[in-house]
Amino acid sequence: MQPTEPKILLQKKSMSHELVELIKRKILSGELNPGERIVEIKLAKEYGISQSPVREAIRHLSGEGIVTIVPSKGPVVKKMEAADIFEIYSLRSSLEALAIHLTTQHASDEEIRELVEFYGQMGDWLHDETKPTLLKESLHLHQSIIQLSRHSRLIQVYESISFQIQLVNRILGMTSTKQKEYNDHRELIEALVARDPASAEQIMRRHIQRSYQECMEVLRKNEASERREIGTSWFAEDPK
Repeated sequence: MQPTEPKILLQKKSMSHELVELIKRKILSGELNPGERIVEIKLAKEYGISQSPVREAIRHLSGEGIVTIVPSKGPVVKKMEAADIFEIYSLRSSLEALAIHLTTQHASDEEIRELVEFYGQMGDWLHDETKPTLLKESLHLHQSIIQLSRHSRLIQVYESISFQIQLVNRILGMTSTKQKEYNDHRELIEALVARDPASAEQIMRRHIQRSYQECMEVLRKNEASERREIGTSWFAEDPK
């Protein structure tokens, strides 16, 4: 019996992980929306499994701050509030400013060239009607800068909030255009090529601040009501 028990545990763990990724995809695609209840029985029946791995997946998502357990209602997809958006962007600003600072120092010429070439492809895709958005490509640029920092703990922290960053990008995607995504990342690419750590860090901070302000504007318009913007002193200056 002893040799088989670890195998069973691994199978359950793997199933739970797959469910976490599946639920995340449903949220990003709009199949599950903020405020919507996740019905455990429905998910279990849909995939022909017991409710145990479903509950485990929901516990994991709750720990990530993606799902909220509401009394008498159960698990619900968490709605992004002003406080959530501020926390994500303020953390991003610190992490990504440090990341690009380090990347200008540690990335090889070939790695920088690959990012430049990828950005060039983004320009080609501006007129590609089969590609409606460049949000994924923009995310790829940011994730590449994080990885090229060679800072293992920074990378680990960033990965822990990567899905929440994608959720925020979904809000921005309501108003973003391909041309805007392309234009907004030109400065970052130029900073990497110049390999000026201090300048690159400032450019990244301004880039993140602009995104934060745009996201808050979309949130205000969507909710059509007054909201107190949290952290205005932190983002005190309007980026130029």
